[in-house]
Amino acid sequence: MTNRAVVIGASAGAIEALSKLLPALPAKYPWPILLVVHVPPDTRSALPELFAPKCRIAVKEAEDKEKLRPGVAYFAPPNYHLLVETDGALALSSEEPELFSRPSINVLFDSAADAFGSDVVGVILTGASADGAEGLRKIRAAGGMALAQDPKTAQCPAMPEAALAACPGARAMGLAELAALLASLPEEGAA
Repeated sequence: MTNRAVVIGASAGAIEALSKLLPALPAKYPWPILLVVHVPPDTRSALPELFAPKCRIAVKEAEDKEKLRPGVAYFAPPNYHLLVETDGALALSSEEPELFSRPSINVLFDSAADAFGSDVVGVILTGASADGAEGLRKIRAAGGMALAQDPKTAQCPAMPEAALAACPGARAMGLAELAALLASLPEEGAA
């Protein structure tokens, strides 16, 4: 069982942003990564297949009750909220959408803050909604690291702007800076 995670939320412009972050991570990456990307609810997600060939870490769609493993990126499946339980297992939920989104970034971030406290790193990337802003604030309040893509570099700045407004302690960074910081996370704990 792992007792920490990187959680990432993105929407419009996500593929371009994640294409700069995920391939930058080393093969023996010591943290699991949980990702919520807003995708249409009635389609199959091609995100794992799209990113797996580009990445040195394992990339897959999250499964209910699956145990988190370091060095694996787990994408939320379409039309399901992705949560992490306090025992480090993943959970999928079909509860009501939040801010018109299922999966919801806030739902993932809230559960990660509860499960990991100060050992979680939250990242909000490009997007056109406010999803993730409250979840990032909760991560910061739990002692975790709160990061957002610099809105000036985002294809859609609304989501990182909302996150930075809701969470004044969050750090705004360009994608290259974010990639370098994530790639250098320590073996133990969040910095």
